[in-house]
Amino acid sequence: MASAASPSFSLGNETLKVPLALFALNRRRLCERLKKNVAVEPGSAVLLQGGEETQRYCTDTGVIFRQESFFHWAFGVLEPGCYGVINVDTGKSTLFVPRLPPSYATWMGKIHSKEHFKEKYAVDAVQYTDEIASILTSQNPSVLLTLRGVNTDSGSVCREASFEGISNRVFKTDMELEVLRYTNRISSEAHREVMKAVKVGMKEYEMESLFQHYCYSRGGMRHNSYTCICCSGENASVLHYGHAGAPNDRTIQDGDMCLFDMGGEYHCFASDITCSFPANGKFTEDQKAIYEAVLRSCRAVMSTMKPGVWWPDMHRLADRIHLEELARIGILQGSVDAMVEVHLGAVFMPHGLGHLLGLDVHDVGGYPEGVERIDEPGLRSLRTARHLEPGMVLTVEPGIYFIDHLLDQALADPAQACFFNREVLQRFRGFGGVRIEEDVVVTESGIELLTCVPRTVEEIEACMAGSDKAFTPFSGPK
Repeated sequence: MASAASPSFSLGNETLKVPLALFALNRRRLCERLKKNVAVEPGSAVLLQGGEETQRYCTDTGVIFRQESFFHWAFGVLEPGCYGVINVDTGKSTLFVPRLPPSYATWMGKIHSKEHFKEKYAVDAVQYTDEIASILTSQNPSVLLTLRGVNTDSGSVCREASFEGISNRVFKTDMELEVLRYTNRISSEAHREVMKAVKVGMKEYEMESLFQHYCYSRGGMRHNSYTCICCSGENASVLHYGHAGAPNDRTIQDGDMCLFDMGGEYHCFASDITCSFPANGKFTEDQKAIYEAVLRSCRAVMSTMKPGVWWPDMHRLADRIHLEELARIGILQGSVDAMVEVHLGAVFMPHGLGHLLGLDVHDVGGYPEGVERIDEPGLRSLRTARHLEPGMVLTVEPGIYFIDHLLDQALADPAQACFFNREVLQRFRGFGGVRIEEDVVVTESGIELLTCVPRTVEEIEACMAGSDKAFTPFSGPK
């Protein structure tokens, strides 16, 4: 902890100091938004519930705790079992912490005082959770605003605000952006270490382990933002590879393309980065052609992004470039406009172009009231369909994949099959896929790129050869 005058969160050494003023500002933003847009009654209060510790199935083996994101956004509290109340009129905050039994001191460590938590989290007051009812009764708020709703991205019911103010999370403050820059810097460095270390004959999970070790040892990142996706060869066509049924356990082979999608998390703030590269350090002509097709679409999107741009248009732009490039390579033939008409791009990129990023890797706010999903192949998988605004943080992650299931469906559909050169396509069966994923902030006139990894063919091959030569990150309009 820093001094009482400017308290912050840090894990020491060279890890980032996150000012607790970040969370105080978020509480103020919430209150201001509620008073402005929701017209809450005077004397209203917001009640937020933090996350709870869980055990593995029916055992007493604990799962490493990670705070619930809405609660973290408002309070930045690390411990489980807490609640928080914010007075909308005054902005004053009360943190409620569990009253721990004496046995806690034996098994878990020191039992801290309420004053300790007041100073640690820079709140106005701290009480025990068993006092919530009596304290709220004495304060007698006119309206108690609680969190409950449907996460429009996952469809899961969560403790999400049923009022508009909480969607403030979509727009990041300068202090929040500093943390996201940090998560991207450390995760980018970890990706570069993986690219230098990968060798034919290694297991995919060895690369996952190296990434996690770097993020934790150098960046204080105990958690990943999501389950690491470490694909090689044909596994790179499995969009969410790395799950329990396919746990990054293939042996990396000569001639494979690797697709590693991994992001570290610091103080609950996420990163989400994908790097694609040849396992042996040298691109073949086919690998280079597919990679540079995806790189072209990624950079075209980033060059076009600015406030007012409609995100589905960026997905369509990436799709069109992929079809142009696949025609140039010879996999497809015919009119690109006609290919677009039959949604051929979704055969090669069935997922959405990108998503909001923040305290969750798929951050909330993608489909607020009035923003509807587009029921078309590819576009229906977009995690947001909003117009871009300054302060939004998004991923840009175009990809080209050779997924047998989708290719077979397309070849069986006369409207799509007519565009394929089957002989050339056969050469790419088993190729896997390429994805390039960057994290960007929308600025007043363009974007700021947060990710910093080798991206051109030349930069990747130099990095994998062990070169520490500096590379030039893409610089689009600011």
